[in-house]
Amino acid sequence: MDETPNALKHWVLFAGAVLVIVVLYWAQTVLVALALAALLSFVLAPPVTWLERWIGRVPAVLVIVTLLFVVLGLAGWGLIRQLDNLANDLPTYRTNILAKIGDVRGAGKGGTVEKLQETIDEIATDLDKDDSAKNTAARAPQQVIVAPAPTPFSGFSWLSPIIGPLGTAGFVVALVIFILLERRDLRNRLIGLIGHGRLTATTKAFDEAGTRVSRQLLMQTVVNAIYGIVAGIGLYFLDVPYPLVWGALGAALRFIPYLGPVLGAGAPILVSLAALPGWTQPLWVVAMFVVLELFTNLVLETALYAGAAGVSQVALLISVAFWTWLWGPLGLLMATPLTVCLVVLGKHVPGLTFVGTLMADTPPLAPEYGYYQRLLARDPAEAADLIEQHIKADSWKTVYDALLMPALNYAERDRLEERLSPDEEAAIIEATRELLSDVADSIRRAQPSPDTIDEAIPPSEAGRDPLRVLGYAANGGSDEVALEMLAQMVGDLPIAIEPASTRMLASELIALVRSQAVSVICLADLPPSPLSKTRYLVKRLRAAMPDLRIVVGRWSPPALADDNTQALKDAGATLVATTLAETREYLGGLVEIVRIPAPAATEPEPALANSA
Repeated sequence: MDETPNALKHWVLFAGAVLVIVVLYWAQTVLVALALAALLSFVLAPPVTWLERWIGRVPAVLVIVTLLFVVLGLAGWGLIRQLDNLANDLPTYRTNILAKIGDVRGAGKGGTVEKLQETIDEIATDLDKDDSAKNTAARAPQQVIVAPAPTPFSGFSWLSPIIGPLGTAGFVVALVIFILLERRDLRNRLIGLIGHGRLTATTKAFDEAGTRVSRQLLMQTVVNAIYGIVAGIGLYFLDVPYPLVWGALGAALRFIPYLGPVLGAGAPILVSLAALPGWTQPLWVVAMFVVLELFTNLVLETALYAGAAGVSQVALLISVAFWTWLWGPLGLLMATPLTVCLVVLGKHVPGLTFVGTLMADTPPLAPEYGYYQRLLARDPAEAADLIEQHIKADSWKTVYDALLMPALNYAERDRLEERLSPDEEAAIIEATRELLSDVADSIRRAQPSPDTIDEAIPPSEAGRDPLRVLGYAANGGSDEVALEMLAQMVGDLPIAIEPASTRMLASELIALVRSQAVSVICLADLPPSPLSKTRYLVKRLRAAMPDLRIVVGRWSPPALADDNTQALKDAGATLVATTLAETREYLGGLVEIVRIPAPAATEPEPALANSA
């Protein structure tokens, strides 16, 4: 009954997405200018805000915008002039180019290259003969074409290619100025449009978008400037013509993701092949750009730029392809800032959460979910890697509550909700049991210190027996593994966890506690299993042995924790622990209170057993 509305909803969402893409493509002339102006406003807002404290809002906006576009205009004009001079110098490189072509041909003589070239030439000759015969057969009398009379404005035809870009540039400049002048009013209007109920989310989204875009562009500018300076100096010492042009062009092209660095390095390499004699210096140019690119990617971007965008590399690559297809070269230039804004919207707008999940560089799964997913996929090797990474990054004492225990809770939840079969849950329990030995090994490798598990009891404690704790698994396999985790976790303390066999009646458990003469019992009962059985056991144990310390382990992540454990406390539980760390702390505090003295002890232990 519910499938039809859901299917209709999905088709409506798909149609809406297609409509948005069609509008973006159809109205690109206006939308590209709007997007470019908005991004420039994000970047220019901080300096305008700082400057308007001294000279006022309108003069600050005019000064910053004028300075920016004058610098860009002068840089573009200078670059065009230098490229024009380079084009005029190209004929002087003709001899060097022919010499290198001769070297390439000479290297290919008598080999595969020459045979391939001869075959291509023969095919081209045959095609030319066929085309010539057809043209001769179909040749018609030539007609005289009369040129149209010149129009009054034909002398200004050279303006037509630049009218469009100039108009767009003027529109962007005007729009940036008015956005900066009215930015507070525009912000308030957007908040009013979205609604006062989303005031907090909207404010956070605007602040994060502005911060991320500004930081990303600033860090990218710093990295590109260093790249351009180093490239220009290197090309100067390698005698490549116009090194300042190639340094500036390389720095500018690196704003274009992926394709920009290739173009920025390719142009000077081609010029070096044409202008420099021999092959040695061009090869040095190639080597310089390879080393510079590796240094930029591995050192500069890692130190200054890593995480500035907050977008995963795969998502950024797909976004670059999409915006380039949609808006052409300007879409390629604006792909990264637009993607950053989409990720911010996905983080703060509930309906776009999937965008943030797909495109952000944050881990899509929390560590405990990632570990549980690897167990579900029957991949213990990667699960062990996750355990080792956690131990290296955090304290070993947290790995049980952070990764291993939640997997048992989630497996039991999914089995109760019939998303897992009992056999599948048993497989996850067994995999966790096997991984416990890897946990101990990883802890020893990561933290070889007196704080590690399985450490010997200090000499001062050698003459005293450890605190004996009887462990009982209330509901089977997962609870047994949880007790094994507790035993590992207290391995560095003078505490001995003695597991009891499962499937015991309450009377049998009481008899076992009396025969073992233990003063502490730990009942493991992992949520989300019901409390009824454990509550009954606690009540019987308390009635039979009023001095017994009863610890109930309801160990679980916060999402599956019990809403209320008062029923267990009312039944007689001394402690209801929600984490293994809490249980370890409690048992560690009991060591000096209830541990039995060794026969050689001369003084009795303080009678504190009844006070806990």
